[in-house]
Amino acid sequence: MKTLTHIKKTLFQTTLFTAILFSISSCTTEQPAENTKVIATDHNEMKFNNTTKEADAQFLVNAAEISLTEIQLGQLAQQKSKMKDIKDLGKMMEEAHQTSFNKLTALAYKKNITIPTSLTDNALVAYKKLTDVLEVDFDKEYSNMMVEGHREAITEFDKASIESKDSDIKDWATSTVLSLHTHLDYAIACQKKYDIKK
Repeated sequence: MKTLTHIKKTLFQTTLFTAILFSISSCTTEQPAENTKVIATDHNEMKFNNTTKEADAQFLVNAAEISLTEIQLGQLAQQKSKMKDIKDLGKMMEEAHQTSFNKLTALAYKKNITIPTSLTDNALVAYKKLTDVLEVDFDKEYSNMMVEGHREAITEFDKASIESKDSDIKDWATSTVLSLHTHLDYAIACQKKYDIKK
């Protein structure tokens, strides 16, 4: 009887100790990750006190966020869609934006500008939104996101191609906006095909 009581007591203490350890480890490891876009922006603000350079730096930060998002969503489209044209759109996005991001990384390094190198909070929100979409709605939602995202990107790149005083950044923005128009045209074609709502 004493042995049984002792075993129960030991088991209870072990369980309690394990629970305490688990709660301690949860508290120390579950800290919210910092937004990589905010970190990059903060670094650039500390480096540059010139308004023009700050604007160029912010453009490259935003461009990095765009490419990182498109790469991730493009991979998801290739995995989740059953339609060839959506898979092709996803592949185009992944490959073109990976190439663009590689050029951007080299340009940012040359200009001593910090850019995000992993998904930003906005990118994670977009990814979660798309992963949560029902399979039947995926193609429509992905097409809509690509159209909206590329329209916004074109506006941003057009602005930089006109307003930037840095010839390298200006040239990169001008050349990149051409491929963004190609992506937009393809995305609009998909949107018209799959946006059968209302």
